[in-house]
Amino acid sequence: MTPPLDLNRRQFLGAAGLTAGATLLAGCAPSAAAASGPRTLQFWHLLSGGDGVTMSGLLDGVNKAQSAYRIRPTVLAWGTPYYTKLAMAAAGGRAPDVAIMHATRVLGWAPGGLLDAWDTDRLAELGVDASSFPNPIWKKGDVDGRRLSIALDAHPFVLMYNTEVCEKAGVLEDGRLKEATSPEDFLAMVDAIAGVTGGHGLSYGYLGDGSQMWRLFYTLYTQHGIEMEMPQGGPAVIDKDAAVASLEFMQKLLDGKRAAKQADYGTAVAEFTTGKSGMFLSGVWELRTVQAAKIPFDIAMIPAVFGTPTAYADSHSFVLPHQSRPDATSRDLAHRFAADMPKGSFGWAEAGHIPAYLPVTESARYAKLLPQAHYAEAAQHVRYDPPAWFTGSGSNFQGQFGAAAQPALLGGSDPAAAVDRFQDAVKRFLSQPNPADPEGARR
Repeated sequence: MTPPLDLNRRQFLGAAGLTAGATLLAGCAPSAAAASGPRTLQFWHLLSGGDGVTMSGLLDGVNKAQSAYRIRPTVLAWGTPYYTKLAMAAAGGRAPDVAIMHATRVLGWAPGGLLDAWDTDRLAELGVDASSFPNPIWKKGDVDGRRLSIALDAHPFVLMYNTEVCEKAGVLEDGRLKEATSPEDFLAMVDAIAGVTGGHGLSYGYLGDGSQMWRLFYTLYTQHGIEMEMPQGGPAVIDKDAAVASLEFMQKLLDGKRAAKQADYGTAVAEFTTGKSGMFLSGVWELRTVQAAKIPFDIAMIPAVFGTPTAYADSHSFVLPHQSRPDATSRDLAHRFAADMPKGSFGWAEAGHIPAYLPVTESARYAKLLPQAHYAEAAQHVRYDPPAWFTGSGSNFQGQFGAAAQPALLGGSDPAAAVDRFQDAVKRFLSQPNPADPEGARR
């Protein structure tokens, strides 16, 4: 089985000696200090579309707000192309000054020295420390006692609902969705909504999309008050009973009446935004899509039907890709930039993401931002992928989960067999060394 990471082991260990790669990336090395004027910082990110436009606005804001630095962004294709190029730049020690990474991908890069640590004392001087971030989000940036990432946001998997449809179905209370404290409660709500729409009560697109299946499944799984553990070498700690219960609940939602048995992501978006369903399971990144549809809606955390409020999420985070000879001035300015961006992230909130910086989400201005303020609590309950070198956004891990789970969701086959297939895939992942870890490569 091919190692499920964007670079294979030979690429990681040989990247520093690739003359062509070094030539290509030479323009990204820190420039010599200018005699006067702002320092230019090279910043790589993978945000495009609406998020890319919003990020450009944030960068314009920080550029105008001070005169010490100017950000020069480079936008690369989401997923494998981005992480491959960033890894090769870091392996060669000629990386950009700062970059965006998903928080769930950081752990896999740490052993190979592909990321440099942030100076926590300097960050604290700039107003960035544990007191200004939700605890689970701040903790995610620490790897073996080193601060390797600083979160800009959390972007959780949530429940969107059409308030007009839900009002007719009698599932609102004071204009907000009623609490559902068991699987039966939630299924009854979806049934009531389906009675109003005459079609489906819920939209959920999952066909061929392992990430979508995983996001809902892991939200439900962690609602049991547990998380998966996947230590290098194994064995994995996966509660089979909780996993089966979570998949069984997903099967009950996908019965053809509550939600379509066979729906891809685009079909689910279209169904909800045209008023043909009353609920929609998706990520906060679809906020602007739904707003553009001009339907009355609100957003809430997915009900804690198994007891514990949780929200599967990832975070766009700032990292320092490894540089062999970092310029002291540029490195200090990178710290300033990583502190300035969370402080100025209200525009990021308008796009749907939950800012990680608490002074933003606890402000009076944010309290008036709807529906964002209605799901801000999710930041306190985020659950990331199980920490492992092969997990995280854009990884093959989520695709493997989808391959294991889709037969059960599509055809109603035994969910226990699906969990067994998933456990077998995790066992194969755990038997492989981290390609980014030179020690692991020699074992």
